[in-house]
Formats: sequence, structure tokens, C-alpha cells
Amino acid sequence: MSKSMHDDGVDEQGHKFACRGCAQQVSRSFVDLGMSPLCQTHIEPQALNQAEVFYPLHAYICDSCMLVQLDEYVAPDQIFSDYAYFSSYSDSWVAHAKRYVEMAVERFALDGDSRVYEIASNDGYLLQHFVARGVPCTGVEPAANVAEEARKKGVPTEVMFFGENTARQLVARHGLADLILGNNVLAHVPKLNDFVPGMKALLKPGGAITMEFPHLLQLMQNNQFDTIYHEHFSYFTFFVVESVFARHGLTMFDVEELPVHGGSIRIYAQHEGGPHAVTPNVARLKAVESDYGLTDFAIYEQFADNVKVTKRKLLRFLIEAHDAGKTVAGYGAPGKGNTLLNYCGIGRDLMSFTVDRSPHKYGRYTPGTRIPIRHPDAIARSRPDYVLILPWNLEKEITAQLQFIGEWGGRCVVPIPEVRLCD
Repeated sequence: MSKSMHDDGVDEQGHKFACRGCAQQVSRSFVDLGMSPLCQTHIEPQALNQAEVFYPLHAYICDSCMLVQLDEYVAPDQIFSDYAYFSSYSDSWVAHAKRYVEMAVERFALDGDSRVYEIASNDGYLLQHFVARGVPCTGVEPAANVAEEARKKGVPTEVMFFGENTARQLVARHGLADLILGNNVLAHVPKLNDFVPGMKALLKPGGAITMEFPHLLQLMQNNQFDTIYHEHFSYFTFFVVESVFARHGLTMFDVEELPVHGGSIRIYAQHEGGPHAVTPNVARLKAVESDYGLTDFAIYEQFADNVKVTKRKLLRFLIEAHDAGKTVAGYGAPGKGNTLLNYCGIGRDLMSFTVDRSPHKYGRYTPGTRIPIRHPDAIARSRPDYVLILPWNLEKEITAQLQFIGEWGGRCVVPIPEVRLCD
């Protein structure tokens, strides 16, 4: 059992808070990643001599419903009102979104008389494909700077946080939804019992909801601790999210396992008693989760020790590279990268800089560790021996972009599930 817990699994510091799923008191530790700043608060050069705010990055699991979650230290409007993540800078993610649209149009018979909503629609990376097909759609995006980029793509976008009140406003303005979708938003929701009823209020009687999010099973199997950060309030298994939706009269009728973001699931929901038949995928995935042990607290208690092993292996690689006179640069400045850098204590002494395709990031510095973020062409100029890929879920896309580093013997490295040189 993890040394951060008593024999009964209670956090030694005695911290308790209300579960955002079932409202019972939560105190059982899952993994403690120390203190960390918000992962998308990239530092402007003129702010380098100013203090940053660090918050506990400690995930817990509810004894009652088994939802893994962080306490809410920061209100969502402090995180998402002006956001630095733009989905369109990942080519593979945009291609994934296009494939989804093609599937959804066919499966749900969407046409010019339909209405699609995407919650947390970002910069229009997905809805642009519905627009191209002539399917009426509306994006719901809390970050005004990101929503403006979507509008430039011709995607109608409302700037607001989603919940029951928002849902009623959307119904009044645009009508009920044939399809509601959300990619990597459910984990960002601190008030699940406002968000889920909002989707129910927005959905037509025969409509469907799809949500994609990282699967806790994959996070645990592959030591993906860096996907834990303050912007992600919850970490879902299928059986837990099914119970959250059922509490509000929404039934799961299908689920898919996806390779994106290190292993995600796409859930399909409808009103209780809706028209879609429940597929065998639902029972199958619940059986997979049960077989792995996710309905037993013992498997969760092993995770924290696995994380520590992964940290030590990465630091050992970087220190040995440094002592051998090798240079290391990073690729990307994603949220997961900032968790990794802060938890492992990786600074400019071990990684001199990182690069990012987003112009909203380069010229700034990583939160906490203050590593400079540069334009991608900095790699060709500096010719590092190793490039540490921080968005390791995009390994294939990024290694293809970085094939040229082989000209001077450079190698790409991924840190998760443990440090490994790329082929």
C-alpha cells in the first residue's frame, strides 16, 4: 500500500471534500504529484521575476462511487476564459475529428434539418467538417480567444460555460439537439451534476450524446500520470461514468475504445428508453474493467508506487545524458508535459528548451519549471542529441516531423509509460 496513506486508505493530511459524482466525502488518496501551477499558464518574459501560484496536484478516489478526482482549487473561469490550447495545431487530431463527423452523419442520419452542438468546441477543429457538409451546428466554448478562431472558420460559436441554465438558453436560441458531442471536456467539468442534466435538457427525445475522454484503465496500465493536472477534475472508468449519466436519466447504448490521447473511450448516450439498441460493447468493456480490478481499491493503491518508478527512470536517463555531454531539447508544451516537468523537477539544467507549433506559446516559458518555449525551427538550429516528446500520445506524428534530426545522430525519446528511445 502506498506510504502516503494510512491502512484505511485515508490521506495522511486528512484532506476531505465532497465527491462531484455522488456528493459523499472523499479522502482516499490515489496519487500525490506534489505542488504544481496551472498547466496552461505559460509565462511571459516580463513575468519571469514574478511569483507563480502552485496548487496541490493530488488525485483521490471516492469510497462510495469510485470516481477518481481532484479537489477544485481553481474556478473554471480562471482556467478556461483565456486558453492557450488550440486543437487545430495537431494534424492527427483534426483528421480524427473529420473521421468522427463522417461516422456521425451516417450513423445518426444528419442533414440540413438537423442540429449539432459541440461542448468545448475549441477553435472549430471538428465543427468545420459539419459546416462543410451543410449540417447546422453550434459550438459552445468558454474561451473567447479560442472561440474567435472558430468563427474565422465559419463555425457559429457561443462563448459560455455549459450547464443547465446555458442549455435552456441554447434551446431558446437554436433549438434542441439531434447530436451533442464533447471531446476531452467531461474531465474538465467540476460540476458534473449540472453539466450532465444540461445535456439532457438540450437533447431531443430521439437524440444522441457522444463524449470522448481518456480512459482511466489506460492511464493506470501505462503509468500516464502526466495526464493528471488541475484542468482535469475527473478521471473516468466506463462503469463510473455510466452511473453518473444514469443518475440523470441518460442511458449508455454504446462505447468505443480509441487510440487517441494514449487510450480514450467514446461513450454514446440517450434519454432513458431512447430509440438506440444497447450494443454488446457496453457489457464487454465493463467486464474488461472488472477483470483488471477497477472495482477493487487494491489496484488503485499500486498506482502511486508505479509513478515513482517511472519518475526515477526518466531522471536517471536525463542525468546520465547530461553527464555524458549530451544535449536534450523538448518537443511540445502540452498540459501533460507541465505535470511531468514539475513532478520530476526537470529544469533547464536537464532540458535547455522546448518547442511548440502554436504561436500562442513560443516566446513564453513553461509554468513552474520556466523552460523557454521556442519555434520548432530551433531544433534544426541547435541540433540536440535527444528530443524529449512531451505530447507522447502524438509520437508517430511528431517523429515523422523530426526525421531530419537523424542527420546529426539525434534521437527522439518518449517518457511514458517509461523512458524509451523511439525507433
